[in-house]
Amino acid sequence: MPQTEWFDLRGRRAYHELFITPKYGGVGLLMVSSNRWFAVGTALSVLCSGGLLAQGRQGQTQGQAQGQDARAQAAAAAARQAEIQGTVKLVDDLAAGQTAPNDFALAWMREDYLKSGPNAQYVPFVVTVDGSKLTSGSVALYWRVVSKAPAPAAPPAPAGAPAARPRYAYEDINFVTQLVVGAAGTPTRIARSFSVPAGVYDVFVALKEPISAQKGAPPPKAAVVKHTITVPDFWTSDLTTSSVIVAERVDPVTAPLSQQQMAERPYALGPIEIVPVADTKFTKKSELSLFMLIYNAKSDAANKPDVMVEYSFCQAAPGTEAKEGEPCKAGEKFFNKTNPQNLNAQSLPAEFNLAAGHQLQTGQAVPLASFPEGAYRLEVKVTDKLASKSLTRDINFTVAP
Repeated sequence: MPQTEWFDLRGRRAYHELFITPKYGGVGLLMVSSNRWFAVGTALSVLCSGGLLAQGRQGQTQGQAQGQDARAQAAAAAARQAEIQGTVKLVDDLAAGQTAPNDFALAWMREDYLKSGPNAQYVPFVVTVDGSKLTSGSVALYWRVVSKAPAPAAPPAPAGAPAARPRYAYEDINFVTQLVVGAAGTPTRIARSFSVPAGVYDVFVALKEPISAQKGAPPPKAAVVKHTITVPDFWTSDLTTSSVIVAERVDPVTAPLSQQQMAERPYALGPIEIVPVADTKFTKKSELSLFMLIYNAKSDAANKPDVMVEYSFCQAAPGTEAKEGEPCKAGEKFFNKTNPQNLNAQSLPAEFNLAAGHQLQTGQAVPLASFPEGAYRLEVKVTDKLASKSLTRDINFTVAP
């Protein structure tokens, strides 16, 4: 578990107590905890010119510097502030069009979208680095989310006042003192999250090793990556779903997570923690595991939905025509399907109540041993029987020996 020191973390970050008693792969009860929503845009609200000001977090520094005199504490705080400013500057430079360093082969792996606080979406994401390029496990990690929508004009600054630092949709920084490096040849994953309204955003992630105190030491290694995302709007009346998360595995969460642990493990959703796959290339020994939340289903008089979820597998077959009544498209042939999942008053827990904020989850864990080698498309069809609406989600994957 990475050991992390936090700065200016005023907002709730993860899906804190969002779920209650879910059952992965079946019917479960998911609860929104209305008083635990992440406060969008409040993290790192205390800023200084050229960097992030660690005011209000002196307790963190004092905890580390316990037993030192005031001068040593001030020196440590100044060194840490220099690290913060240096890491933030990496993103400033890339945003300004300068060439970004990439000493760690830092790369964006994936992001997912779930419904978050009012008019916001929760976005857990994963980046990877080449662990063999790290000098040590100690790095500063900073991520910034910038809306691509035109910003409203800022009011003029008073005469003589310094220019105000730009405000971003989200930004955060922390220091990881023990980054767990993946096995040789395996990229090291780092997962974090943010919460923003729907829209198009540029996401910047910067990683930097500490400045060496030795004279003549080379500059610290660093890396920056930029990735553009389009965040959907789950706060409409339309039937919709979260991302379909394809899981490498799903682990139980056996004890409550601290705020720090939730930040480091953004795919921990209540009593389960999803480890997403790096890609969808599987072997016949693998299992295709899926997790998805269903939003905005219509309810009956008892606040229960009536939703059916169907999973159909289509195998790539060039030259074939689509058949009426089958979900497969031209160039595909029907392979198999699972039994439909019915989420309704008969299958859901008696206490399930959409009006109370409970959510629907669906998922499957399908062994691939019987799948012939080849390319496939899984079509997930969600039908809201009460609203007479349906939608589909596609997952493309391959099966090899």
